[in-house]
Amino acid sequence: MIFIGIALLIAVGLALLISADAGSLVGLSEMQTAQLIPLLVLLIVFAGGLFTRPRRIKELLTGVVLWVGIFGVAGLTYAYRDELVGIAGRVMGEFQPGVALVDANQGTATFRRGIGGHFQVNATINGHTTPMIFDTGASAVVLSVPDAEAAGIDTDALNFTIPVSTANGTGRAARIRIDRLEVGGIMREGVTAFVAERGALETSLLGQTFLETLQRYSVTQNSLELVD
Repeated sequence: MIFIGIALLIAVGLALLISADAGSLVGLSEMQTAQLIPLLVLLIVFAGGLFTRPRRIKELLTGVVLWVGIFGVAGLTYAYRDELVGIAGRVMGEFQPGVALVDANQGTATFRRGIGGHFQVNATINGHTTPMIFDTGASAVVLSVPDAEAAGIDTDALNFTIPVSTANGTGRAARIRIDRLEVGGIMREGVTAFVAERGALETSLLGQTFLETLQRYSVTQNSLELVD
């Protein structure tokens, strides 16, 4: 029964520690209540020890140390939650460079630089996820034919008459308008873009017709931040 009571108190304590809006309890502030819970746990454990046979004292003390450790880890996790989220995002970014670390409160999306030195960005075009390369030198969003077709664009009906420069040299493209383009939770509608003729582009480009709609974007050594 003692350990059932301890478990219940631990659950309450953890809830108070990790909830930013727990409010007050019986006249105490959230911080005061969170500080009181470990003391109550220790009190119950030692009170139970008064009715416990001597040979179990060692087990009792081991349990006390265990619960103190649990509260310590929970407290540190709560105190450094922002830093831990950032670290987790950076680790995921290293393994999935196209996936954004999104901060909805700040309206930012952060990407990690890929192994090839480019910033790969997973964009959603008309509901289809498309890997793109962040390119400030591109005057517009430019799609390859396969990416355009995957986004529901009828490329057979396009007129490739506009000369463009790509990594493969000079080519031609067709002007289109993307109904919906979303990058890292930042959504835009009616974005002007181009579709490069088949074979002219290996990877679609996230260019200025999207970037110029942002409040700002910044590039550091290994990260790209887009700010809505």
